[in-house]
This record gives sequence, structure tokens and C-alpha cells, in this order.
Amino acid sequence: MIRKLLKGGKGYEVQSIFTVILVLCETALEVVLPIFMSNILNTMQLFAVDETGAGLTAALTVYDFQGHTGLLTYPMGTVVLNNADILLNTVYTYGILMIVSAIFSLTFGGLAGRLCAVAGAGFSKNVRHMLFTRIQGFSFANVDKFSTASLVTRSTTDVNNAQNAFMMIIRTVIRAPAMLIFSTVMAFVNYKEMAWIFLVAIPALGIIMACISIKVHPLFKAMLKRYDKMNADVQEDLVAIRVVKAFVREDYEDQKYRESTEAVRQAQLKAEKLMILMNPLTSCVMYGTIIGLLIIGGQEIAIGTMQGGTLTAMMSYCTQILSSVMMICFIAVQLVMSRASIDRIFEVLETDSSITDGEQKDKTVNSGSIDFEHVDFSYSDNADNLTLTDIDLHIKSGESVGIIGGTGDGKSSLVQLIPRFYDVFDGRILVDGTDVRDYSVYNLREGVSMVLQKNVLFSGTIRQNLLWGNENATQDEIEAACRAACAHDFIMSFPNGYETDLGQGGVNVSGGQKQRLCIARALLKKPKIMILDDSTSAVDTATDAQIRKGLKELSADMTTIIIAQRISSVEDCDKIVVLDDGRINAVGTHEELLKTNSIYQEVYRSQQKGTVEEGGEC
Repeated sequence: MIRKLLKGGKGYEVQSIFTVILVLCETALEVVLPIFMSNILNTMQLFAVDETGAGLTAALTVYDFQGHTGLLTYPMGTVVLNNADILLNTVYTYGILMIVSAIFSLTFGGLAGRLCAVAGAGFSKNVRHMLFTRIQGFSFANVDKFSTASLVTRSTTDVNNAQNAFMMIIRTVIRAPAMLIFSTVMAFVNYKEMAWIFLVAIPALGIIMACISIKVHPLFKAMLKRYDKMNADVQEDLVAIRVVKAFVREDYEDQKYRESTEAVRQAQLKAEKLMILMNPLTSCVMYGTIIGLLIIGGQEIAIGTMQGGTLTAMMSYCTQILSSVMMICFIAVQLVMSRASIDRIFEVLETDSSITDGEQKDKTVNSGSIDFEHVDFSYSDNADNLTLTDIDLHIKSGESVGIIGGTGDGKSSLVQLIPRFYDVFDGRILVDGTDVRDYSVYNLREGVSMVLQKNVLFSGTIRQNLLWGNENATQDEIEAACRAACAHDFIMSFPNGYETDLGQGGVNVSGGQKQRLCIARALLKKPKIMILDDSTSAVDTATDAQIRKGLKELSADMTTIIIAQRISSVEDCDKIVVLDDGRINAVGTHEELLKTNSIYQEVYRSQQKGTVEEGGEC
């Protein structure tokens, strides 16, 4: 996990390394403070012995940092002091050292905190960018694997958890073990006869922490899946808010969201039930250790083998050691939570796109001919569950081809194979006589423009959306494409014309206007192959005819594939493909199919009947 996290710190190595160094310096200075205090207390205790101190027979030579030496003896109630000012020298010297150490420790801690914050913010920026870049490179099959809500959660909540883990690793994870090691060493240096108690407490805390962490990790993973479901419900409700209100289903959506949030709460509760055990268990070990030190230290002081200052130092080291162990427990909790998020992040980062560049990376689309050679396709890569079966179709450069069929017959699946949104299961597709898998993905898709069933516009002006097709397009080229798509007139009806702000997702325009803007955007790309996937369904038949006429006039040599439900949208095409249950049922012109194909005849009659009836009512 740490190895994965450090990948995100690229570019912030200096801040991360200096954070570690400063934390070590801060910790070292904190650890020496109890020794300074111990010397002060021990010296004061020695000078405080009065003439009735019977039984004190120990002798101690005290050294201060200015070279003075004082010999203190305890011969049956008598205190002899050879250098009376040693007390003040010792107190002043160690007192100043404590103040200086505390100031430097505070300074190092503050600098470490600032550098850690900078490195953490940089880490989250890097990881979000890596995630976004990886998602942009995904094929449709990869995107199908991860839900949109899940990808949003991974890019937000999971990255925040990973950022917290990274900041802990370069600061707290260094500080807590360093404090544990330094304090344990100093405890043995200070009074090794008592320090053994830490060798019992530390492993006990470690075992508690390890057992709980192992149990709780899968629970946090389950909780994050519940988060994905909750976010998916929110996203779906916001996207379909107009439908929700139109059908007065607010109460239903509210109940569905309550169930999602309750599932998250239950998952959190299940994990927290284990996590809350860590604090009381570690507290029991900590307070048990303190009690043990007091019992042993009290006996040592009573028999004269230990001074009060030494016991105070041992208590300080006990607090530091056990606090650092409890901090390690807390870190473990956070890292367990973060580990689930980090696994989810790197599940995305380590997923390779199922669509990769071919060997002919310099090959470009020049003519626009398309050949399907016995193509089978399955979304699940399963031969027993084929969406398209044995598609054998040949389209010449510059031809216009119509595709009709019922819902679920594979019309959209067929055309999505051309720009390699998906790869074929069997057979092959040739563009300009070259297998699409031999092109670079960029060059192949640069030669193809596709207007999808769902028309998507982005926040910004009309001009900004149109320039997606060609960022270097001139105003004349923009207007020509819009006229061909029958969009220029309604654009100019807006007060700001092409500078009209569309709002998020194009909320300021109708469905038909949105379709025409998407067609104009695709035309600006000047592709060799244009695919219109039921992209004129929201416009009337007259506008539909004008758009088809504009397409021919703007680019006569462009290969055009039109998927439509209305026969009137495809009847002028050079040939029409009739799909039935994922297979090609017939290929021919409008006249040929009217004579020979029963499916086409049935569709034509039903649409003509509807037109006549509609005209009669008028």
C-alpha cells in the first residue's frame, strides 16, 4: 500500500523527505525533555535532605554543564555541600535546555506540518490527475465495468482517504514509531531495572491492533460499496429530476435514498463496533503499565535505590511510549479505512484499456471505405451470448448507408465497432482496407465522427461546444456546418447568437436543437466517416430532410451511416441494411427492399398508415 501511495507523491519528494527529517528532530527533542526534568528534580531532592535524614548513606557527584562539581554525602543526618551554588547552576542550565528544546521542537513540528500539508495536497492532485487520465483512456468495455457513481466516489472520497493516509505515512507514521523507539531506549538508559515492563505492554498492544485491523478491513470495503450505491442513487435522481417530478415520484425516490443511506449506516456501524474495542483495550494496557511503574517505583524509592526525578522521567517515558503505541493503533485504524480506498483507486489505475494502439500508428483514414467480414460481437465476450452474429457488410467510400431494425437488434452496437469503442469478438472490420485494430486509436477516431443516441453538450457557449469538432475552425466554417445541420437560424435567434451560454448539459435548448448542434459539431471535424445514431429523432421530417441534404452538399465524398427508426430518414441512402436479432436480414435500396423484404415492408406500411391517419385528423 505504501509503495502505491508513494507513486502519487511524485514532484513533492523534497517536501516529503524534509517532513520526515523534521519529524525525527522534533521527536528526538521531545524525548530528551524528561531527562532534563529528572536531573533538576534529583538535584533538588539531594539538596533538600535535612539533618534528620537518617539512613541516607549514598554519595553522589553532580556535574553541571559549566564544569562545577559538588559532592553530596549523607552520613547519618549530616548534609555536607562543597559547592553551594551547584543547585542554581543545575536548575538554570537544565531549565534553559528544556526551554530551548521545547522551542526547537515546536518549530520543527510546525515546519513539518506545513511541508506535510503541501505534499499531501500535491499527492491528491497527482492521484486525481492519474485517475482522470486513466479513465479518459478507458474503452467503453472498461467504463462498463465501473459504474459512473463508483468512479466519482473513487475520484473524490477515496482520494481524500488516500491523501490522509499519505500524510500520516510521511508524518505520523514516522513520528509514532520514532517516539516509541527513542523513548524505549531512553527508558532503558535512565533505569533499565524498570524498563522491562514496556517489553510486555508493547507486544500486547501490537497484538490487539493487528487482530482488530485484520477483522475490520473487509467491513470497510463493504461500506465503500454501499457508498457507491448511495452516490449512484443521487446521480440518477439528479439526472432524471424532470422525469421524477413529471411522474410525482419524489416520495419513492426519497424512500429509495433513505434505504441507501441506511445501508451505509449499517455498514459503518458494523465496522465501528469492532473499532471501538481498540480504545478501551489499549487504555487498559496503558493504565496497567502506569500502575505497574508506580508500584515498582514506589518500592525502589522507599528502599533508597531510586530518586523521585528518575521515577518522574520513567512516568514521562511511559506516557510517551504508550501514547505512541495508541497513536500507532489510531493510524492503523485510519490506514485500514484508507487501504480499502487505496485498493479501489489502484483497481482503476492498474486496469489497462481493452483497446490499445495497433502496429500501424502512422496510418490515417483517407477514403472511408468500411468492410465487415463475418463479425461476431458480445458485450460479455461470450460466444453463447452474441449481440451481433456473422455480420458481412461492405460499404464503399462516399456511400450513404441506412440501418433500420427493432429495439435491441444491435444497430448501435454495429456502428460502435467502427471507431473501436468496442472490439469484435470474432471476424474483423476494415477501414480503407486496414483492420481497425492496426490503427492508432487517435488516428482512427480522428477519421470518424459519431453523433450518439444521447446528445451531450457541455457547460459553456454554443461556440465552445462546436469547437470540440475542430478547435481551429473559423467563423465561416462554423456557420457552414450549422447551416448544414439546420442550426444556424435558431442560433441567431438568441440575443447572443453563437456566444449564448448553454448552461450545464445544454438545458437552454430543446431536444431537437441539441441534436442539430451535435450534428454541426461532428461536421466541423470534416471526417471521412460520419455516423448518425438515431440523431434526428427529435426533429420533424422536413428538418430531417434538410439535414440530409445539407450533409450531402457539405461533404459529398464522406461515407455516411444513418441509424433511424423512420424509413423517410434512410430512403434516399445508396443502400439500406435491415437488422433482425443481431443478424443482417437484407441489404438493398429502398425500392428493392419494398419489393423483397417483409420486415422492411411491414415497417414502411405501419409508418405510412400512421402518416395517413395523422393527416386525416388534421
